[in-house]
Amino acid sequence: MTDKSLEGKIALVTGASRGIGAATARALGAAGAHVVLTARTAGGLEEVEEAIYASGGSATIAPMDLTENESVARLAAAVSERWNTLDLLVLNAASLGTLSAVPAIDFKEFAKVLTLNVTAQAAMLASFDPLLRTATQARVLGITSSVGRTPRAYWGPYGASKAAFENLLLSYGEEVRHVSGIRVGIIDPGATRTKMRARAFPGENAESVKAPEVVAERIAQLAIDGFETGYFERVG
Repeated sequence: MTDKSLEGKIALVTGASRGIGAATARALGAAGAHVVLTARTAGGLEEVEEAIYASGGSATIAPMDLTENESVARLAAAVSERWNTLDLLVLNAASLGTLSAVPAIDFKEFAKVLTLNVTAQAAMLASFDPLLRTATQARVLGITSSVGRTPRAYWGPYGASKAAFENLLLSYGEEVRHVSGIRVGIIDPGATRTKMRARAFPGENAESVKAPEVVAERIAQLAIDGFETGYFERVG
């Protein structure tokens, strides 16, 4: 993407240190947005930030763990102090956990998956809602998985977290639909070459599935074109 259709826009991408999050951040930066990058891995964020600047874009990194108490609120306060608005929020960060039969679920691990995939997402929406409302046409995109809508054996914990995430996100969209310019949509990346995919399908030839950049370009285009609340798309 070479045009600057998102010039002057502020975007925030979670899980931006690698995979779909990193590729999305680069695509948004290339389209002219100033991208706030957040993830736990500072080194990965720095590499993405450098790539964005090298392509003529701009970015700010914010290394943090979304599951830590008060970390999301602190990030929102920092963004508010600098820009006072947020045009695009991409909720990409998620944890796969361990694939497991339902009777064999490790409940301690399951709690961690739910904390990141659901509770932390609710915290993001709560903390950034005021900034999204100040934008003329704010957009929120959540990254989901097909198992959130179509149950699959041994994927119950992750699938349940994604089903809850989708419901939470779209409920928020309905709440703000008639009182703000915020619109909320969901993207299912489909089979994509990521570390999470490699963990779930260790014997798969990585080259047989699409690169994260394919998903990222679609997200950037949606940010430019806009969409209505309830929008859902499976990429590829």
